Amino acid sequence: MSDCYCKSGRAFEECCGPFLAGTATPPTPEAVMRSRYSAFATANVDYLESSLLPETRGDFSRPDTEQWARSSEWTGLEVRSTSKGGEGDDEGFVEFVAHFTMDGKPHVHHETGRFARQDGRWFYVDGIMGPRPRVATKIGRNDPCPCGSGKKYKKCHGAAA
Repeated sequence: MSDCYCKSGRAFEECCGPFLAGTATPPTPEAVMRSRYSAFATANVDYLESSLLPETRGDFSRPDTEQWARSSEWTGLEVRSTSKGGEGDDEGFVEFVAHFTMDGKPHVHHETGRFARQDGRWFYVDGIMGPRPRVATKIGRNDPCPCGSGKKYKKCHGAAA
């Protein structure tokens, strides 16, 4: 048994192997992302295409994907964070860094991938480079203070601002 390409610490046959073989489906967005990394490492272009949300497959280029997968040495994967993607969710996010070498030069692909559940199965939708942007909510002067004091923000923590 060999270690899984996704660096989960598990054997490939017990980790991503069943997903790539089509004998199991990934139960979470993180499992989809890890299996897609393993698919790149093994140049399994069929899996890379089938793990895309069907509506997003229009711009998938089999030749380009295969060329990238085969011309790279996939050297490691870091999962930085996950959000959503649980039992009651239809959307999930995975921030990851994929390490690979191409033409003798090391590269990193840092992305936050978006995943969607459709018909009970998780699919990769798209991603943004780097971490997912944090959304801060603006507190109005007359809103309750988030500290829980019961005072208006302007009379509590907003007074110091």
